[in-house]
Amino acid sequence: MLETIHIFHTNDIHSHFEYWQRMQNFIKTQRLEYAKLGEPSFLFDLGDHLDRSNIYTEATLGKGNMQLLNDAQYDVVTIGNNEGITLSFEELYSLYDEANFDVVVGNIEPIDGSKPTWLKPYTILQTKYGTKIGVIGATAMFEVFYKELNWHITEPRKVLNQLAAQLKEQVDILVCLSHLGISEDELLANEVPSIDVIFGSHTHHLFEEGKVVNNVLLTGCGKFGVYTGHLTLQFDHTTRNLVKKKETVIENAILPEIEGEALFLAKLMQRGKELLQTPIFQTSKSYNKEWFHYSQLSSLFAEAVLDYTDADCAMFNAGIFLDSLKKGTITNYDIHKILPHPINICVIELSGKELKEVYLQAQNDQWPQLELKGLGFRGSIFGKMLTYQFAMNKQRELIVNNETVELDRHYKLATLDMFTFGYFFPNFKYAKKKYYLPLFLRDILIAYGKKLV
Repeated sequence: MLETIHIFHTNDIHSHFEYWQRMQNFIKTQRLEYAKLGEPSFLFDLGDHLDRSNIYTEATLGKGNMQLLNDAQYDVVTIGNNEGITLSFEELYSLYDEANFDVVVGNIEPIDGSKPTWLKPYTILQTKYGTKIGVIGATAMFEVFYKELNWHITEPRKVLNQLAAQLKEQVDILVCLSHLGISEDELLANEVPSIDVIFGSHTHHLFEEGKVVNNVLLTGCGKFGVYTGHLTLQFDHTTRNLVKKKETVIENAILPEIEGEALFLAKLMQRGKELLQTPIFQTSKSYNKEWFHYSQLSSLFAEAVLDYTDADCAMFNAGIFLDSLKKGTITNYDIHKILPHPINICVIELSGKELKEVYLQAQNDQWPQLELKGLGFRGSIFGKMLTYQFAMNKQRELIVNNETVELDRHYKLATLDMFTFGYFFPNFKYAKKKYYLPLFLRDILIAYGKKLV
């Protein structure tokens, strides 16, 4: 007997729900049709379903996303870095308490205390014909961030290799939910050929027909819910072998529009806005934002950062401010509009010589117009790089807090965590640093705003 099994999969939605209803309507319809044919089906999500730049996600701290997954009848999910390191320990610990699906993440556990009840290293699905599908999963290795949040994270390929060996004799088919990125997926395929399919995400890659590496099928469906993946498997019950693996992707934009899509999105936005309308502080004046100049808002934010971190100086790009700060009563919604990014503050220790190099690098005249994507940034353009409490004088000397920098002395620079990943300032990647988690930029501005009352 040849059994046909279907697995639909989504990844990196990032709380982009524009196509959510038509996507889920399509999946539901397809699953019902396959059920009539006697062909079992499953639905997976590969992480980064939530993104706190979305008003609804922010207001519900991801619980709204979990409910959407419940409503869509997902079978198994794993977590991405947006679930893992943009929520506090307590928020992630309770995120899936009411989930009707399995959450499979083999490489994280609390540093202290017991595991949440939903956290599983693997699960085994079974079709009505008795075929057993082992599902393992892992998330990306943001070790420093997880440690600050009281989670221990293990090197994912090592864990997945162990889980694959453990399940190999227990299941007929073995698949992996990977929020690791394409390079890690390829390495995993070469290291663990007993995995039949690696469902890929994190790097937002798109494989319209999958990619085969060492006889392991890799998938990837881009980002933001633009595509849905559909994997078709055929299992031969006579030989107990998987004889077919075929991947296709569905472009959700060209699916039929569902009645009420606009209303669905509006309701999510309205609900989020309502939940975030709590007054948090008062302002006696407005603070304008600028993307290519210093502004009243950037100065206020610099004061907040320096006050919070006690650093010697601060640096950030003006493009982080998406709105101005109005005069009067300020709510969480107002602050979220200004700073929607899931970005944290980081303090880096640099010698005077290194700090001077950073200042000179920051004068790059191409950065202000850069259309920045990713790294936690949720704005449009990079904007001017702003430096506070350090600048160059006419003698080309770096001045910090009105004193000439001593080249061998160490200074503390408060900046954005997105600059520590090596793209803009390579030296930051290896410098001594402290991340301030779980607070986002907006939380630091809120804390300072309350002090001004």
